[in-house]
Amino acid sequence: MPVLTSKTVQLITNYMKQYIFIISFCLTLCVLSFSSCKKTLDLKPTNGVTVDVAYSTPEGYKQGFAKMYGAFALTGNQGGAGRPDISTTVIDEGNSDFLRMFWNVQELSTDEAIDNASWNGNTDAGLHDFHNLNWSSGNPMLQGLYIRSAYQILLCNEFIRQCSEDNLSKRGITGASADTIRAYIPEARFLRAFQYWVLMDCFGNPSFATEKDPIGGSLPPQIKRADLFNYVESELKDLENKLPAPKSNQYGRADRGAAWALLARMYLNAQVYTGTARYNDAVTYAKKVIDGGYSLESNYSWLFLNDNYKCTNEFIFTINYDGQNSQNFGGTNYIVYAGAASDIPVSVIGISGWGGNRVTKNLPNLFPDYNGTTDKRSQFFITNRKIEITNRSTDGYAAIKFKNINRDGSAGYSQGGNLGVGVDMPLFRLGEQYLIYAEAVLRGATNGNATTALNYINALRTRAYGNTSGNIGSSQLTLDFLLDERGRELYWECHRRTDLIRFGKFTSSTYLWPWKGNVETGTGVDSRFNLFALPAMEVSANRNLIQNPGY
Repeated sequence: MPVLTSKTVQLITNYMKQYIFIISFCLTLCVLSFSSCKKTLDLKPTNGVTVDVAYSTPEGYKQGFAKMYGAFALTGNQGGAGRPDISTTVIDEGNSDFLRMFWNVQELSTDEAIDNASWNGNTDAGLHDFHNLNWSSGNPMLQGLYIRSAYQILLCNEFIRQCSEDNLSKRGITGASADTIRAYIPEARFLRAFQYWVLMDCFGNPSFATEKDPIGGSLPPQIKRADLFNYVESELKDLENKLPAPKSNQYGRADRGAAWALLARMYLNAQVYTGTARYNDAVTYAKKVIDGGYSLESNYSWLFLNDNYKCTNEFIFTINYDGQNSQNFGGTNYIVYAGAASDIPVSVIGISGWGGNRVTKNLPNLFPDYNGTTDKRSQFFITNRKIEITNRSTDGYAAIKFKNINRDGSAGYSQGGNLGVGVDMPLFRLGEQYLIYAEAVLRGATNGNATTALNYINALRTRAYGNTSGNIGSSQLTLDFLLDERGRELYWECHRRTDLIRFGKFTSSTYLWPWKGNVETGTGVDSRFNLFALPAMEVSANRNLIQNPGY
């Protein structure tokens, strides 16, 4: 399997083209497994290619394996799920990228980002609902994210199903080729677990199916959030010794460190997900990652540049993008272009942007200055801009953390038509694990050490300041400080909504930001918005689904 660097994603693109038949087949299965069509459907593809043909050779399995990873970074019409009831007039292909949809729900709903109120509500229908905190079960962006995650779970289920010993045997795949295919299975299970975590975090109680559920059988059942937590936990713990050792797999592929990192994140949020705190477990698994051979990148800004694939010392698991060979209007291309505007010089960010997403004053005000003179993580464009957002179409600073520029200062690849960003997205990195360890200790973990927690936080701050001038003492390490420090370290990396919910500040009136709840000065909203609504179309199609409270 070629290395999955951001500069070799062309391989996956080629596999996607070669494997269009399996995509069509899986989309047919998706209608059965996740939207529960009641009538019998003909599952035989009209082009005559079946899974027995697609998976008839070791090369076919390799292509199916690449497809699971490629689904994280590549797009498709109707949110990637082939659903005719989400038309391209509502969610266009650019919006169907997983990261674009996940970023929107995790960032635009918080103090870290606000969308341009003038953006067209046609192809971006439902986008404004996030910062307003007033979405409904009919929000097309939420429908798109739910279906995209379900689709990627479906791909994993089908791949694992095809890797059964019976299937390998009947296809005559033995020896080293069979061993290679068996080694793919733990990674497929991790990718599935990650997407089930997304559904658990965002929607709470989704429909549930694994490779053991027959295609075309009964409607998939709904799983309770706490039960889904237990399932994902058991999968990840079972994978601990089945995935490759930390840092031993190819860049962009999951290893043991990724499973530990997801477990640490889940345990930190376990009280939200299940009602029971698991802070000792959060410390245990964060420490496994920290001791797994990773180290902080010396320069914070390098983590978010076009050639950030070089940051293998800190990155644990990434979504890889290639601005030249696999282009789309989602992913980090979206983060960079939508976060920039024509008034930002190309020399600053590497492109001339769309003028969409900006930040509320709460984010830059976490830093000692706005231009990164003191804390290098403070990366905002403020020239001729107002920090107070009165006009939601024009006001607000721009975040310039993600850039289409290489660490040597050269420009990244760019192409006409607002394409070309090749920044990889770190889904897990070491800096987050330091923060998890420290917070779990402050919340009462008995197997952690307060001095160690303080040292981890000061390691992040020493990197940020370039010296120890920003280091803090033990009395300053409080939960409120940690929430702010998570904002300084992790902003625009898809953490903030989850963090604010864990701290009880997402919907409440105890913490406000501009235009929270669609009020200029901010307002508290109904607590039902701590969980997204299950898409109305899914609830309507599957009689097993019960809508989340309040929707």
